[in-house]
Amino acid sequence: MDKKKALLVLEDGTGFKGHSLGAAGEVIGEIVFNTSMTGYQEILTDPSYKGQMVVMTYPLIGNYGINEKDYESRNLFLEGFIVKEYSPFPSNWRSQISLDEFLKDKGIVGIQGIDTRELTRRLRDCGSQQGIISTEDFDVTSLTKKIKLSPGLIGIDLVKEVTCNDVYEWTDASPDVGKPKRFKVVVYDCGVKYNILRKLRIAGCSVTVVPARTQFQTVLNMKPDGIVLSNGPGDPAAVPYMIENIRGLLGEKPVFGICLGHQLLALTLGLKTYKLKFGHHGGNQPVMDLSTRKVEITAQNHSFAVTAPQDGTVQKSLYGNVEITHINLNDKSVEGLKCHSIPAFSVQYHPEASPGPHDADYLFERFIEMMKSHH
Repeated sequence: MDKKKALLVLEDGTGFKGHSLGAAGEVIGEIVFNTSMTGYQEILTDPSYKGQMVVMTYPLIGNYGINEKDYESRNLFLEGFIVKEYSPFPSNWRSQISLDEFLKDKGIVGIQGIDTRELTRRLRDCGSQQGIISTEDFDVTSLTKKIKLSPGLIGIDLVKEVTCNDVYEWTDASPDVGKPKRFKVVVYDCGVKYNILRKLRIAGCSVTVVPARTQFQTVLNMKPDGIVLSNGPGDPAAVPYMIENIRGLLGEKPVFGICLGHQLLALTLGLKTYKLKFGHHGGNQPVMDLSTRKVEITAQNHSFAVTAPQDGTVQKSLYGNVEITHINLNDKSVEGLKCHSIPAFSVQYHPEASPGPHDADYLFERFIEMMKSHH
């Protein structure tokens, strides 16, 4: 493998010398760490990372290669990729291409050979920071100046960068092929992961995906049984057109929000959101269902959260009472909402992701039951 030099610099001026991984060049983005031990391909292809560079805390990455079956979207949208040690010799019967070749092919700049433990501790203690990876400029002062000119995530609409351009039907082959579809679901694509669409199909739904700017009346004219608000990147408050769309759908059709969709639903209801110190990114986040006191191990990827009491207190909203249904046991942040007077609920985590536990699968059945009740 080419051992070309690379340099990672944080906005506070801290530098990390390493070697190039993937494409050559220079990229800027918010640096966040992901605590998953495996699943780097799913992480790379998650559109929610638009505007960010991902640090993998697990030290050896690339050992099982890349294959076409495990894509979570049509492309790679993250800004950069950071690992301790890259494995140049993938060993898996499904592997079709190495991680390095994959990143080069997709134009993603990465760095390997740095102390990711030190970097993660800095992000944990100081919070997520803007950073830059360069294989061209090795002057820390010069790179720090470039970081200072970058806009960050707050107030920036990143959904427009990842949403689909046209309406399409999800027809991916899955175990339910040939089975009758009980319900028609429209999914707003704010950066949707493919496994959300797969899970809906397996649950017995026909799935139509629409761009984020699709007017709510256009969606209602499709006569769906339910609406899913997908995951996506960045600041939910920077996507006012989605809030307008949700406002027109609430009370008309059952609504299920996931991750960014959860935050957008909260804003529509009149709640507020805020930016987390370093976000939740990984496949091992403990969440408690406040109605059962059951703890789920969940996959998460978000840098913003909903502002609300963390004890399940019922909130007054523009659409009646809203209940906090789930909380994160690490920091007590809000992980779920349920409306009392209209058919709508949401979760901050990813029920479609299966990092090992499938604890959150029941949420898709909950959505099916909601559509049954309002059919």
